[in-house]
Amino acid sequence: MERFLWPRLVVFSAYLAAVGVFAAGIWWYGYVAALGQLEQRARSDLALASDSLTGELRRFRELAVLTADHPQLRPVMAGLTPAALVRPVLQRIADKTGALDIMLVDPQGRSILATEGAAQINHAGQPYFTRAMQGALGAGHLYGGASPGRAFVIAAPIFSAAGPVNGALVVFANVEAVESAWRGARPVVFFTDDQGVIFLSNRSELIFRTRQAGANPSGAGMSPFVHYTQDLVGDFEVWDVDGGRYLPARALHLTLDLPVIDMVGEVLVDVGPARQLANLQAAVAAAVCLAFGLLLLVATQRRRTLAALNQRLEQRVRDRTAELSALNMDLIREVAERTAAEARLEKAQDDLLQAAKLSALGQMSAGISHELNQPLTAIRSFAENAQSYLERGKPDIAAQNLGRISEVARRMGRIIRNLRAFARQEDEPAKDVDIVAVIDAVLEIVGPQAAKSGVTLTWVRPSGPIIVRGGEVRLQQVVLNLVSNGMDAMADSAIKEVRIAVDQSGARTRMTVRDTGPGIAEPEKIFEPFYTTKAVGGGDGMGLGLSISYGLVQSFGGAIQGRNHPDGGAIFTVELDSVAQQVAA
Repeated sequence: MERFLWPRLVVFSAYLAAVGVFAAGIWWYGYVAALGQLEQRARSDLALASDSLTGELRRFRELAVLTADHPQLRPVMAGLTPAALVRPVLQRIADKTGALDIMLVDPQGRSILATEGAAQINHAGQPYFTRAMQGALGAGHLYGGASPGRAFVIAAPIFSAAGPVNGALVVFANVEAVESAWRGARPVVFFTDDQGVIFLSNRSELIFRTRQAGANPSGAGMSPFVHYTQDLVGDFEVWDVDGGRYLPARALHLTLDLPVIDMVGEVLVDVGPARQLANLQAAVAAAVCLAFGLLLLVATQRRRTLAALNQRLEQRVRDRTAELSALNMDLIREVAERTAAEARLEKAQDDLLQAAKLSALGQMSAGISHELNQPLTAIRSFAENAQSYLERGKPDIAAQNLGRISEVARRMGRIIRNLRAFARQEDEPAKDVDIVAVIDAVLEIVGPQAAKSGVTLTWVRPSGPIIVRGGEVRLQQVVLNLVSNGMDAMADSAIKEVRIAVDQSGARTRMTVRDTGPGIAEPEKIFEPFYTTKAVGGGDGMGLGLSISYGLVQSFGGAIQGRNHPDGGAIFTVELDSVAQQVAA
């Protein structure tokens, strides 16, 4: 019996050791992960406290700059006005703004004028005063000695009428008033200056403590920092602090440089919750492992039964796998059929789009023929006149006629080129397109039809090109559909005008097409296929133009909508992605 019991005890002991090692790893991982979350919250709290401090000081910086420009200070600096007359002005400013003291200082750093109770301080040699005398805004902090307690100091230059700096205005901000709002709050936050002295904190017992041995920079009563030791837990700095009941015994330490006030913000966050969470995770992991070991022991006893069941299960899995394979083949065939159907659908849509364009060209053929017939007649007339002038020996007038023939030919070429570009079938992906040129080309195509129908085309043309993302031919189809629909809708209107405008704002470009027709009866249905307000069988279309336009704009990543204008008629809006234009150097 002992022969069989001893190996089991060895295995059980080894398993317990493995569980212990695993639980310790879980504890370490959970502790480090919890410290990471704690670090994020601590950095947020430290940033919030730092922003609150710098924001409060920013108010006094603005006060110093504005007060330095006060019209009554410059005469005092020039000796034209007695200082006693201006002291009430500075006192009122200090009382209203909460400033501790306000002081007017000459170029040698001596006080000329100060509010009541202000200590007499020689500012010569101080960095903030030196910077102010250089014409910039200086900032610093004072404590102990002749300074009024702890105070932030802001010095603003005062310029003479001739231009050079002839003094400075010094504003003292009370530190205790700044920190009173968050004193005693968690976590522990303190701000240390460049000499290692804690100048500001939400724990009063940390004020004037320093981590630098023998530091006593201004004669103020300093005390050493609380005793602590630091460890690295992963990438985190953790302190063991012996600082009394108001400081955490073990805390995560973070720092934040604040060059604006020449200090370093520091925070101590209690890691007790992180340790508790890690302990809980390790306990749960150990319990799960022990429970799993117990189940494994029971499972070992039933190994043979499970082996038989496993064999039966594998058979069922093989059968089910065969069924799933068959279903998978069916799905593959269905996907192939759907892919082919989508390809046929796209081909049908492309054919429908091309048919719609050719139909539009057919409807405008009469106007286009008239538009081309006029230049041909003009060319014949100019040619006959040129021949007549040549026979009369007037080659200069004949040359003018030949120039007119060339201009008319270029106009005809431009019309034919726009028609040819519009009629071709575009299958290229979206690219950068000048929407102004697209609208110009469409208006040149529909111009004859508009003139024949008595429609005024008002095009609020921008001064330069506007580049959008789209396809040139497909975008022409959209504009043509909107303009043609507007012209058709105004057949019975007294005022017939189609107004087109383009507005580029930010990342989107908006094109609007408005008509003076009767408006839209059912705006929510205008983009549905085969929806039309025209007479059925009248040869005016099948109601696919707006549906096709909707699909084209969607393919560009844009949006289109139609509604009734408050002043009458319908207005359609097309939004497309703008493309930033590079200006040539």
